[in-house]
Amino acid sequence: MGAATKIRNLLYRYAELMDAGDLENVAALFAKAKIKTGGGVLEGAAPMLALWQANVRIYPCGTPRTKHVITNAIVDVDKKAGTATCRSYYTVFQATPDLPLQAVCAGRYHDVFVREKGEWRFSERDYSMLDLAGDLSQHLLIPVSA
Repeated sequence: MGAATKIRNLLYRYAELMDAGDLENVAALFAKAKIKTGGGVLEGAAPMLALWQANVRIYPCGTPRTKHVITNAIVDVDKKAGTATCRSYYTVFQATPDLPLQAVCAGRYHDVFVREKGEWRFSERDYSMLDLAGDLSQHLLIPVSA
């Protein structure tokens, strides 16, 4: 499996874990990463886990009742340096008993990856690019606007 495929799989793993409500393992993906948010820069798994626990609504089923769809992943790999960058789009769909199925937000991720001991991991993520915000009242515990 090539580097670009492994990196895309990390993006998809993030979406899979988030949609499963497995915030601990989502945060673990960013254990050695710097994350730019609308409120500043966070480093490591613990601050990301705390951010998600404070902001993401988890339903009795144990999930946020979302589907994160990641598309348009443009991966650039520097094999010699063991680094890569990726620009991608995301769209979050949600359906709850009080919200019919709809896209609740869309934006972009800009990620940096490093290869460590033969495996790719997140090094940086710019989480601040929310381009479109719909009804996020059932997804987030805080008000958000694009």
